[in-house]
Amino acid sequence: MDEIKDRCIWITGASSGIGRALAQRLCEQGNFVIVSARDQHRLQQMVLAAAGRMCALPLDLTVADDQLGLYRTRLQELTDYLDMVICCAGVCEYEDQLAFDPAMYRRVFEVNFLGVIKTLHLAVPLLKKSVREPRVVALGSLSSAVPFPRAEAYGASKAALEYFLKSLQADAVKLPLRATLVRPGFVATDMTRSNDFAMPFLMSADAAAAIIIAGIARGRTQIDFPRRLSWPLRFFGIFFGLWRRWVAPKVTRISADAWIKTH
Repeated sequence: MDEIKDRCIWITGASSGIGRALAQRLCEQGNFVIVSARDQHRLQQMVLAAAGRMCALPLDLTVADDQLGLYRTRLQELTDYLDMVICCAGVCEYEDQLAFDPAMYRRVFEVNFLGVIKTLHLAVPLLKKSVREPRVVALGSLSSAVPFPRAEAYGASKAALEYFLKSLQADAVKLPLRATLVRPGFVATDMTRSNDFAMPFLMSADAAAAIIIAGIARGRTQIDFPRRLSWPLRFFGIFFGLWRRWVAPKVTRISADAWIKTH
């Protein structure tokens, strides 16, 4: 059965979207779940509905490194071990005018990439105490399969995360630690709600959570979905020249005249 049971699991980005759906499903399957996000009110609502199988650890992943010790103390007050960490926190900002604003890139990388590093920095001492095979799971994106227009910041942060997870898998080959990279397509969440373009094969956060849990339960190191989107994107990732020549001109919004006028 594609279930995960009797684990102590920490989920970041758990107040909405895929993180929330994962937390609720994993709690229902008989796990103890620690949920983290910036929205304390939403976290407390989740905890109240979970009948004692969930607790909240409010967390801002943009916090300075020298403040992480406080969060480590709070985490260790909630549990003395972790079997799994699922990093779901993410943000998206688009490069609409090719302005290359360093602040925008910094905001995106701070959560999507460095946020995972900070989470693991806090979690590793507790993962080492697991009596099972501890696992790290992080949400990448199918945007790292092929470069999308406007996604220079978001896609680059997810590509960096993908490289990191695969390097971790290589380094952990002799360790009990396992790592899983999740690359979803378009999922209906608060983040995607503001997208002003067509999102093919859009699925619910709950459906995405079911796929992720089943993949983790089977021990998969990479979970791509939906297949109807992942396979074409993998193809164009291999033959990027075709993507750049045929697809990019149809989806980019930046023209030469507009670009010159805005710089």
